[in-house]
Amino acid sequence: MNRTEMEFSVQGTSCAGWHYRGESDAFLTEAGRPCVVMAHGFGGTVDSGLEGFAEGLAAAGLDVLAFDYRGFGRSGGRVRQTISIQGQLDDYAAAIAAARRTDGIDPDRVVAWGVSLSGGHVLSLGASDPRLAALVALTPATDARAASAASMKQYSPAHLAKSSWAAVRDRVASARGGAGVTIPLAGRPGEVAALALPGIYEDYHSIAGPSWRNEVSARSFLEIGSYRPVTVARKVTAPLLVQVGDLDRSAPPHAAAKAAEQARAEVRHYPCDHFDVYPGKQWFDRVLEHQILFLRRHLAAPAMPAVVVEEVRDESVAAG
Repeated sequence: MNRTEMEFSVQGTSCAGWHYRGESDAFLTEAGRPCVVMAHGFGGTVDSGLEGFAEGLAAAGLDVLAFDYRGFGRSGGRVRQTISIQGQLDDYAAAIAAARRTDGIDPDRVVAWGVSLSGGHVLSLGASDPRLAALVALTPATDARAASAASMKQYSPAHLAKSSWAAVRDRVASARGGAGVTIPLAGRPGEVAALALPGIYEDYHSIAGPSWRNEVSARSFLEIGSYRPVTVARKVTAPLLVQVGDLDRSAPPHAAAKAAEQARAEVRHYPCDHFDVYPGKQWFDRVLEHQILFLRRHLAAPAMPAVVVEEVRDESVAAG
């Protein structure tokens, strides 16, 4: 595996990533190879389920830059485990810029790839950066209103009240310069956690890497509660692949399908839940296959023109 450490700066803070070199010339042109820029979803880190995607895309001939947001994983940042929508979009934009200036990468064939919350970011990026060559949104979270409505059905009023109170206390404490309030990112049913549906705790831990922490600032709820990238989907101009888990309990599938329709996207459906698309899970191979097929259609190097062999006749011989 041809993978190297990579860092880039965002507003004076270093973001850490891995650069995977494409392992074939399938996408190679004189300008270089395309690069897929990827980041994780809600509270995730690149060593928690993204490696398999990066390795598969690199094996197909694409460069990949997989990075951690500031405050997560191996990236810098004084404030840890806190989700800022604008901050993450800034990190993505900086990662895309870093990819474009990296030797061997074609700056006009950069792809934004996201899963879950970062799948929503892909729509925002596609609406603001028309230079992006393609977009991939896997089980994307596209509409906080739809997610909130689903939560009202999935969680008890007591759970929602406790989580909301923790978020308010965290914001007040942070505004006063005190220690923030954190809660587990993934918990078991009945526990106060960001996500506590049956099986969620096991799902997160099944993909967890060394740098992942089961912790998130409680005010992150307030940050993502108004995030609706579906509202900018019509502004997306690049080819977009949206991959929907039809049984998804974490990112409402109907909201993802609506965003895909507005962005005129290619849509793939899978009869699975949110975490069933990761390496080692039932639908990973199929999901990766569809990503590669999509990127080949839109980014592959043009085929060499066919050599036309003309028959040359010796007229003198023919005349004889």
